[in-house]
Amino acid sequence: MRAVDRVRDALAQVRKRYQNGEDRPLLGYATVLGAYGGVVGLLAAAGRVTGTRLPERFSLGDTVLVGIATHKASRLLAKDAVTSPLRAPFTRYEEPAGDGELNESVHGHGVRHAAGELMTCPFCLAVWVATGLTAGMVFAPRFTRAASTVLTAVAVSDVLQLGYDSAKQMAG
Repeated sequence: MRAVDRVRDALAQVRKRYQNGEDRPLLGYATVLGAYGGVVGLLAAAGRVTGTRLPERFSLGDTVLVGIATHKASRLLAKDAVTSPLRAPFTRYEEPAGDGELNESVHGHGVRHAAGELMTCPFCLAVWVATGLTAGMVFAPRFTRAASTVLTAVAVSDVLQLGYDSAKQMAG
């Protein structure tokens, strides 16, 4: 038995043991993780080439701003009806989820399924969004603060809209 066949068999055994009877796209997940690592590597290389250095620290205000912006952007990308064309190649529409959001199911196999899971999970997507916004704070802080301010304002507006609707329902 060739070494390649032994490795393939060992990986098949790991996959079978891990999946516990489910069809989990481990290779797809590994590909998505590899893509994330590649993006981070490209950002680090761009910093080296341009001489851009990480700040000594990020301010509390910038961290809160990016945190709220990450929440809103992740939710917008993963759940909003308007961004459904971005998810459509990987998902199937199920039903409205209220307040402009949709429930979708992931379809496909392998990388397509893994990408669909990433694109429909605001928690999963948040890592990518936070990485992008943090890179933006390093490479283009003024623009990134402006974009993060817009996303944060929308998140605050969402809370106010939902609070207003709740107050109306309680009053009458």
